[in-house]
Amino acid sequence: MRENALWSLIVVFVPFSLVSIGGGPSIFAGIQHQSVEVYHWVSAREFVDLFAIARAAPGPGSMLVTLLGWKVAGWTGAIVATLALFVPSSLLCYGVTRMWNHYRGRHWHTALENGLAPIGAGLILAGVVAIFRIAGAGVPSWAIAGIAAVILLWRPKLNPLILLAGGAVAFAFWHGTVGY
Repeated sequence: MRENALWSLIVVFVPFSLVSIGGGPSIFAGIQHQSVEVYHWVSAREFVDLFAIARAAPGPGSMLVTLLGWKVAGWTGAIVATLALFVPSSLLCYGVTRMWNHYRGRHWHTALENGLAPIGAGLILAGVVAIFRIAGAGVPSWAIAGIAAVILLWRPKLNPLILLAGGAVAFAFWHGTVGY
């Protein structure tokens, strides 16, 4: 059984490693689907809890995969899941970077770079929507996230920590005055 669990971790996370255009957040929706709905490794609430731990801990937010691997098969699962997510994409990035720099400035190079940007943004947005749905985020959460996104589009050089603090104040105000 343990070997099957380890193999399942590899089968799930290697493909995500190779399609994580835009970084770790771009694959959170798929990881949630696989770990909660397909393999039933964790419940939806456990997924949100592990996601929160991964985001609060130092290091990349995609360490969520390490926590899922640990939940599935202990320390061995944590190591296997982490390697399955990080090694294939690292090797691919190394190879692509060597070729990419050789063709910098060509028309197809610029077109491909510009075409991948909205794909990455869309994948990240799908991850945000999946996390919001699982967490049961209400209208205030969606409104705060939308306002923060608009502000960042309007003032891209604004420090995101200012928006984080503003969101915390809005959240405290909402819970302090409106309540649930």
